[in-house]
Amino acid sequence: MSRSRAIVKVDTVPESSVFPYNHLAFLSQNEISLLIDRTDRMLYPLIRSCSLAVLSSGMATDHDTCLSAEYPNFDMDFERHPRGLKVVLKNAPAQAFVDGVLIETIHDHLFSVLRDLLHSRDLGRHLDQLTGPDSADLVFQILRNAKVLQSDRELSRIVCWGGHSVSKPEYDYAQAVGQELGLRRFDICTGCGSGAMKGSMRGAFYAHKRQKYSAGHFIGLSEPGIIAAEAPNDMVSDLVIMPNIEKRLEAFIRIAHGIVIFPGGPGTVEEILYLLAIFATPDNKEDPLPVVLTGPESSRSIVDAYVTFLETALGQGITSRIDVIIGDASYVAETMQAGRDEVKKYRLETNDAYCFNWCLVIPDLLSTSFAPTHESMSELNLSLSQSSQKLASELRRLFSGIVAGNVKPETRQLVNESGPFKVHATPEIGGAIESLLKRLISENRMKIDGVYTPCYRIIPNC
Repeated sequence: MSRSRAIVKVDTVPESSVFPYNHLAFLSQNEISLLIDRTDRMLYPLIRSCSLAVLSSGMATDHDTCLSAEYPNFDMDFERHPRGLKVVLKNAPAQAFVDGVLIETIHDHLFSVLRDLLHSRDLGRHLDQLTGPDSADLVFQILRNAKVLQSDRELSRIVCWGGHSVSKPEYDYAQAVGQELGLRRFDICTGCGSGAMKGSMRGAFYAHKRQKYSAGHFIGLSEPGIIAAEAPNDMVSDLVIMPNIEKRLEAFIRIAHGIVIFPGGPGTVEEILYLLAIFATPDNKEDPLPVVLTGPESSRSIVDAYVTFLETALGQGITSRIDVIIGDASYVAETMQAGRDEVKKYRLETNDAYCFNWCLVIPDLLSTSFAPTHESMSELNLSLSQSSQKLASELRRLFSGIVAGNVKPETRQLVNESGPFKVHATPEIGGAIESLLKRLISENRMKIDGVYTPCYRIIPNC
């Protein structure tokens, strides 16, 4: 029986003090004062919500309000200490502790939250507007500060995308693919949630043990709005909190040596569209990054639905960059293995780093932050009368807005107050969007908990 299932009531630890081992062992006096005095009114609520999510690691939920309601008295205090910082947790979830001591990985993730939120704040106030080389440099700095970039490692990092609300056959298949990747000593990077993300990590973890490979990394990339609504899974060894969804997506692409996509909901579609918008950029034409869309035989129909939607919107010229493999976990891993050789050759030819893809050109429309509001969602240009790159970028924003409307508290509040977003689209593309979204709803891929109420309305343009 898992620890999360063994706990049948909400229980808390009244008070516990924890100290940094490495991430924040050395803080400036200004940083410590910032935490103690809570002078930044935007920073502490982020720290609290993200920390509560980390302390709830392993819980299958996508509702931040559920965590806040279950632990209304959770709080954190910060004190100066010879070790640099003392964090006092008050009324924290009991499942994060064993015999009163915080579980080691949760301890590390807690200080990862502090590390990344403090570091992002120190980098400046306009991170959401950075584009081009400035955006790449920011992403690199955050990942380097988190110590997940290692220049002496072989090209071993496979990014796995997929839904957090998946069927058992899909979870088992993600685990099988992860195992095949792990047997080939690949590291796994995911969005750090449950479902396919946890399955792929768990499979690779088991395979690393079989291969006596102890240097494996299991990296979870998140951002404040997502992690506050979805606790990281308990397989993540290295947690990194990027400033926003756009920088999180860029981080995935910059560090990937291959990408495996499992069936998922609107977040997975957003990730695919982000990737295809990059592939549609002429400067990236020669980049050989291998990408596989895969699932068990029982998921063939939803994979076909993705392909139909993408080909209708963007055409086969771009979507052909994604290989589709159904029901063959070992072939997926073999494809990543072969692709890694091509990536290595390309990086050598372009004098690019193994650990970070500097040469990749990411359009400004993908780097600039998109805040989903009723106005911004209604102004999306969802028409076939534009380049595939621009349409893919606009569609990425649409699905990003739907994800936010599903799980992010501030966006859900907008929808609750003013009704669903009104999204205007030409009939052909609007019909394709509506068809895919209805499929995701019918297969319970939009959320984990409760009955789904759409946060959007697709309105055909005349």
